[in-house]
Amino acid sequence: MEEFRFDFEKLDVYKRALKFTRDIFTLSGKFQPALQYSLGDQLRRAALSVCNNIAEGSGKQTKSAKVQFYGYSLDSARECIPMISLIYDLKIIKDDEYTFLRNECKEICSMLGGLIASVKH
Repeated sequence: MEEFRFDFEKLDVYKRALKFTRDIFTLSGKFQPALQYSLGDQLRRAALSVCNNIAEGSGKQTKSAKVQFYGYSLDSARECIPMISLIYDLKIIKDDEYTFLRNECKEICSMLGGLIASVKH
């Protein structure tokens, strides 16, 4: 039997954001205890907010409400960048992890920009 899927679960940006969030949860689980509950918690919440706002926005009835929540999602994705930079500067992640996470964030931001533009028109 085929599992029911919400409309947002079919969006490529949602799928990518969900994978990014899983990657962030896995990575932050390796942080030292002092960073686990500060930087780790904030990074996890920001990444999860990307997914949550896509889901919430997709259920809104008006274009302006959809754009508002997709915008929140974009804001949350951008919020991840300073934290990714900080964990790199603190040598918690290596060059390849840093590059990968930044590229994923950039792609998600680009995809969200496209989603917002498509809703506006």
